[in-house]
This record gives sequence, C-alpha cells and structure tokens, in this order.
Amino acid sequence: MESDVLAALWAAPGPLTAKDVRERLPGDLAYTTVLTILSRLHDKGMLVRHREGRGYAYEPTRDEASHTAQRMHSLLEGGSDREAVLTRFVSELSAQDEHLLHQLLSGHGDGDAPAESERSRRKR
Repeated sequence: MESDVLAALWAAPGPLTAKDVRERLPGDLAYTTVLTILSRLHDKGMLVRHREGRGYAYEPTRDEASHTAQRMHSLLEGGSDREAVLTRFVSELSAQDEHLLHQLLSGHGDGDAPAESERSRRKR
C-alpha cells in the first residue's frame, strides 16, 4: 500500500491531502488507513507535510527515480556477492536497457543523464 500512496503522490502536480490521496488509490481504503500510511511514510522521512487547514498536505522528499535507485543500491549493498548480483542483473536486461546502461556508463547519454557519475564528483 505504501508504494501505491507514493505512486499517487509522484503523479500529482503538487502536495496532496489524505483525502486527495485516497481518491487516487484503487479500491476503497478507509480514510484512517490512508492517514496511517501517510504518517508512517512521513516518519520514515519519505514524505514532507505542510499544514493545510486542520490537516496536512503531503509530498515525497525524492522523485520516483531517486527512490528506486536508492532501493536498488540498498539491495546491492545487502548481497554477499556483488559481482554475481550485477552479472545477473545485466544479463537479464532488455537489449534497449542494456544499450542505455552502456551509454550511461560510457558518458554518452542523451543529455538527460550526467556524463560524470555522482561518485566521481564526490571523490574530488
């Protein structure tokens, strides 16, 4: 359910109240359930909230790409054999994703991705 709430917030043009989030979720979740999920995500540091009337409006602290990249990094860090994990990951990429990854690693992205990695910049 947390991922559904985050997806609704990422798709929104700005902060959403619990009522707004509930309206964007599939199914018929109780308002209090949505509030609980929003509170837990806020407590985890994944959302910020702004006072709106008697309640709050919520927005993610990171965009979807940053969130997914952080999750991927955490999973990689938790494995005991990095090389095996990366080898398996790359071997299961589509041809298009493999080509994109090669472009990004070689610094010849399409302009949307930085040619220099964040790690390289931090080493300076």
